[in-house]
Amino acid sequence: MLLVLVVLVAGAPFLGTISPQAMDPGSANLAIGTHASFNDLSGESFEHFFLLGTDAMGRDLWSRMLYGGRISLTVGVVVAVLSLLFGTLVGLVSGYFRRFDALVMRCMDGLMAIPAMIFAISLVAIFGARLSTLLVAITIPEIPRVARLVRSVVLGVREEAYVEAAIALATPTLKILWRHILPNAIAPLIIQGTYICAAAILIESSLSFLGLGLSAEQATWGSIMAEGRSQFNQYPGVVLLPGVMLALTVLSVNMLGDGLRDRLDPKFNKRT
Repeated sequence: MLLVLVVLVAGAPFLGTISPQAMDPGSANLAIGTHASFNDLSGESFEHFFLLGTDAMGRDLWSRMLYGGRISLTVGVVVAVLSLLFGTLVGLVSGYFRRFDALVMRCMDGLMAIPAMIFAISLVAIFGARLSTLLVAITIPEIPRVARLVRSVVLGVREEAYVEAAIALATPTLKILWRHILPNAIAPLIIQGTYICAAAILIESSLSFLGLGLSAEQATWGSIMAEGRSQFNQYPGVVLLPGVMLALTVLSVNMLGDGLRDRLDPKFNKRT
C-alpha cells in the first residue's frame, strides 16, 4: 500500500495531472470523471479529464492530491531521519557518559512535557509558515522519545562483558559506541522511525488544516480539506478524498512499523 502511494506521488507529472495551482472558475465543482474544457486564468485553454473532479476554485483535485502527497511524505521522512539522527546522538551521550545523564535527561523530560502540536503552532507563529520551520517544529518534540529509547539500550549493553573487555583494552570511545553499542539499537530505531514518520504526516496535515502550514499556493492534504469544509454538505468529496489518502498513508506506515517489529524484535518474533 505504501509503495503504491509513493509511486503515485513520485510519478505525479506523468499521471494525467496539471499544475495544482491552475484554476478555472468556470470549471468549479465538477463531478468525478468529468471531461471538460479548462480555461486557465493565465489565458491557456485545453481539454482535460478531471479524474476526481475539481474544487470550488476550479482546480484539479487529482493533481492537488498527488502533489500534496509529495509534501506530506517528504515531511514524514525528513522528520523521521532528523529525529533518529539527533535523538541517537543524545541517547548515546546520555547512556554512556554517566556524568551527563541527569542533565541531558532532564532537558529531554522538559521537551516531552510540551505538547507537540502546541510547540509546532508556536514556532510557526513566530518564524512563519515555511517548510524548514515545519520540519524543525515537528522534529524537536520527537527527539526526546528517540533519545530515551537509545539511552535504555545503551544502559543495558554497556554492562555486557564484550563492552567491558573493549574498555579494558583501551578501545577508543567512538569505536565502542559505533561497533559495539549502536548496532544493538538499530532494530528499535527503525521501528520507532516508522511511527515518527506517521506522526509527522498527521501533525503537518493538522497544521495545514488549521491554516498554519505552508502557503496557500502549495497544495497539501490538510489545506485541501480545509478549503473544502465550507461546502462539505454539497461536495463532500473535496474533504473525504484527501482524508482517505491521508488515512491510508498513515495506516500503511504504521503497518510497516508493526511488520518490522515482528521481524526485528525477538520478543515479538513468533518463530522465536
